Amino acid sequence: MQPLTLVMGQINPVVGDVAGNVMKIITSAHRARDEFGADMVIYPELTLTGYPPEDLLLRPGLLKRVNKALQTLKKHIQGVAVVVGHPDGEVRKELYNAASIIDNGDIVGTYFKQKLPNYSVFDEKRYFVEGKEPCVIDFRGIKIGLTLCEDIWFTEPSLQAVDAGAELIINLNASPFRSGKWQLREAEVRKRVVETSVPVIYVNQVGGQDELVFDGCSFALNQQGDKVALAAAFESGLYPITIRRTEDGKLQLQGDMTDKEDELAMIYKGLVTGLRDYIQKNHFPGVVIGLSGGIDSALTLALAVDAIGVDKVHAVMMPSRYTSEISLDDAKAMAEGLNVQYSLISIEPVFEQFLHTLSDQFAGLPADTTEENIQARCRGIILMALSNKFGYMVLSTGNKSEMAVGYSTLYGDMAGGYAPLKDVYKTLVYRLSRHRNQLSPVIPERIITRPPSAELSEGQLDQDSLPPYELLDVILDRYIADDSCFEDLVEEGYDAEMVARVIKMVDRNEYKRRQAPPGIRITSRAFGRDRRYPITSGYTVTSTIE
Repeated sequence: MQPLTLVMGQINPVVGDVAGNVMKIITSAHRARDEFGADMVIYPELTLTGYPPEDLLLRPGLLKRVNKALQTLKKHIQGVAVVVGHPDGEVRKELYNAASIIDNGDIVGTYFKQKLPNYSVFDEKRYFVEGKEPCVIDFRGIKIGLTLCEDIWFTEPSLQAVDAGAELIINLNASPFRSGKWQLREAEVRKRVVETSVPVIYVNQVGGQDELVFDGCSFALNQQGDKVALAAAFESGLYPITIRRTEDGKLQLQGDMTDKEDELAMIYKGLVTGLRDYIQKNHFPGVVIGLSGGIDSALTLALAVDAIGVDKVHAVMMPSRYTSEISLDDAKAMAEGLNVQYSLISIEPVFEQFLHTLSDQFAGLPADTTEENIQARCRGIILMALSNKFGYMVLSTGNKSEMAVGYSTLYGDMAGGYAPLKDVYKTLVYRLSRHRNQLSPVIPERIITRPPSAELSEGQLDQDSLPPYELLDVILDRYIADDSCFEDLVEEGYDAEMVARVIKMVDRNEYKRRQAPPGIRITSRAFGRDRRYPITSGYTVTSTIE
C-alpha cells in the first residue's frame, strides 16, 4: 500500500451559511490536495450547517440547501476525498446527524450518529434520531470507520466499527471549549484506542457561535494510544497525517505536534476568539465600551483590541461626582496606551436632571441604591445612543461573580449586545489581566492592584456589599457548577450566614440574568443555555419539608 495523507480540516464554519461553508470546504480541500498531496480531508461535525444549528434544523428549507450543497461538493471537489458532517433525512420525522465520505464525485458512505448528547449545552434529541449501524469504507486499501463526536465517549460505536472491519476510526467533532476540556477529550479517546487497538483521528471545529466557542485542538492517537498529531488551539488550518502500513500489517500514523498552551492562555484565546467571531459573524463594524478605570472594563478593552484591532474599538469614560481622579487617570492611560478612540462624557448633568425630575417623588427619602442605579442607567443610555448612531455594538463588562449575585444594574452596566466576561469569575479576571500584561503591558498596574469599586456612592468598595472575591467565587462555583446545597457547604466549613446570603442572592437574581446579553462559555456551567433555572421558584435555602 502506498502511504496515504489524511488531512485534519480544522475550519470555522458559520451556522446557517451553507453556501459559505461549502466554499470553505472546496477551497481548503483543493489547497490540501495541492500543498500536502492529500488523499482525504476530514472536516468537523455538521460541517455544512455549522454547529449548533438549533431550531434551524426544524426548517425544511435548510435541508434543501444541505442537499444542494452535497451535490455541489460532489461536482466541484476533484482529486481528493472529503469527509463532511451534515443533517440527513426528513425534518420532524427521521432526521440524522450524519457524516459522509465524498470521493470521485460520489457519496461512497454515510454514517448516522448513534449517541446523541442531551445535557449541558446539548439538546440533539430535540432534532435527531439515533443511528444504529456502523459505516466502514475501504479507502485506498485502508478500512475506515466513521463516528461522530459523542460516539467516541462510549465504547459501543467504535467496537461496532472494528467488528465491521475498521482499521482506523475517524471521529468528526463540534466539541465546545471549556477549561480542562481538551485533557478530558484525549483521555476518553485513548480509552477507545485501548479497547479496540485501533488508531483514532479526532477532528474538531474552531470559532465562536453565540455563547459557545470551539478550540479545535484536533489530534490523532496511534495504535498504542500515543499522540502523533496535534492541531493548534483556536486557529483554522490544515494538518496532514501520513499513514503507512508496516510489514506486520499495522497502520503507522505520523503528523506534526503543535505546542500545547497552558490553561490560562487557552482561556484568554477562547475569549478573544468568541468575541471576534460574534462581532464579525454578526457584521458589526466595531464595539463601544464604557471604560471605568476598573479591572473588568480594562480587561474587556484589551480583549476587544486583541479581537478586532484598535481602529474598531471606541472607549468612553463617563465620570460622575463619585468618580475618583485615579479612575480618570488610569482609564485615560489605558486607552491612550492601546491607541483606541477615547471619549470623556460626564453623566453629571444628566444625573442631576434625573434627581431634579424625581425630587418630588423622592422628597424626605434617604439616598440608596436607587440613585446608584440611576447613574449606571445614565451611562447605559449614552452607550446605547453611541451604538445606535454609529452602529457599534456595546460590550457589557460585567463578570460572572457580579452576574451571579446581581451586583449589576438592569439597563445600566448590563446594557449591551455581548458580555465577554459573563462566565469569568472576578478572581479569574485578575489572573487573566496578569496573563495579558505578560504578553505586553497594556493594563496599568494600579488598575489591577487597587480595591474594586463601582464608584456609585462616596467611598464605595465592592467588599462593603459582598464577601471577599476569593471566598465568594469558591462558594459560587460550588453552588453553580457542582450543585452543592447549603448543608453541603456548611459541612465543609463555610460560614452558614455567608453561604445562605450568597445562595439567596444567586437565586433571587435569576430574572436579571435572563435579561443579560450573551457571553462566552469557558466553564462547565455557564449562565445561559448551560444553566436553566426558573425565575419564579419556591425552592429556597430555608424551605424544608417537616
